[in-house]
Amino acid sequence: MSREAEAVAVVQRQLDRYNARDLAGWLATYAEDAEQFELHGARLARGHAEMAERMRLRFTEPDLQATLLSRVVMATAPACVVVDYERIRRNFVEGPGTVEMLCVYEVAGGLIRKASFALGERQWARDESKN
Repeated sequence: MSREAEAVAVVQRQLDRYNARDLAGWLATYAEDAEQFELHGARLARGHAEMAERMRLRFTEPDLQATLLSRVVMATAPACVVVDYERIRRNFVEGPGTVEMLCVYEVAGGLIRKASFALGERQWARDESKN
């Protein structure tokens, strides 16, 4: 398997585990010391313990679902970079809705080593019962 194919496979496994709300399986796609960041900004989490704490509540949301809109992969030395553009359905505190997200994953040795995220504007679900 090429480095690019390996990188795509682990990022897809991460997305599948996210949609299954499988915290242990999701964490298994990340290196133990992986880091997550806001794109060009603050660190959100470092290591499995912080990442688990950050995601535990999200994985209880009944409507949580990420839809892949596009994916780009590029081999670099020594990692591969996978960029996913996704639409995430969430149960926000303010109510149900979606948010578009740009996810930049650095993958080496079959694991995600670093991830950076840019969030778009929230879109609120329409209440069909009011129509």
